[in-house]
Amino acid sequence: MPHILANQLTIEFPLYHFDSRSLKKQVLARTPLRLREDDSNRVVVSALRDLSFRIGRGERVALVGGNGAGKTTLLRTLAGVYQPVGGRLSMAGLIGSLIDPSAGMDPSSTGRENIVLRGLFRGLSQAESETMADEVAAFSGLNEFIDAPVRTYSAGMQVRLSFAMATTMEPQILLMDEWFLAGDAAFMAKARARLTRLVTDAEILVLATHDMTIVREWCTRAIRLEAGRIVADGPVAEVLEAA
Repeated sequence: MPHILANQLTIEFPLYHFDSRSLKKQVLARTPLRLREDDSNRVVVSALRDLSFRIGRGERVALVGGNGAGKTTLLRTLAGVYQPVGGRLSMAGLIGSLIDPSAGMDPSSTGRENIVLRGLFRGLSQAESETMADEVAAFSGLNEFIDAPVRTYSAGMQVRLSFAMATTMEPQILLMDEWFLAGDAAFMAKARARLTRLVTDAEILVLATHDMTIVREWCTRAIRLEAGRIVADGPVAEVLEAA
């Protein structure tokens, strides 16, 4: 059964440019809450600190908090981009992410080549990846441009390609960084319908956003982060009203 289980989850990033011992002392003295010196004498920033939570099937969870609270870092950790330095993370279920839909796209390759490579990376066969490319081309409306290098696309064409690529999946666990909708008016209508289906069909949704209207409309639970720690976790109305 799909689930996410974190126990004392900790993420840290080393800051390599603090080589001077005196500079380290100055920095650590000024910002003691999220910076420390590790066992290798490096200054590290504690991006996430001792997070423990469980998300089960049917839950729609909003990650809320100010800039730098740790929302996107947590999403990327759930997506496997960052590896914990402490604690444990257990996830079961097919994961799909809308964190940065254009990440990993090669501008020198054609749209079709990028789609096929994305499909192969997901574990699809060559035939399945080529079928996916046809579906993306049709949905995005790129038509013959699907076989042109991505670097020749306009900004709007790149947005349509990225969105179509990112949403040709049926994940059990959907990770989203903000409510991703972009493009011209005609494409927006199709994109909204597809995104709604994707969110509705997912068994677990984890959404990081600053838009409380979206949180109230789509989410059943909210986790508020501050300085890399969980400070509130519960029903949406309770967490938002307590802020």
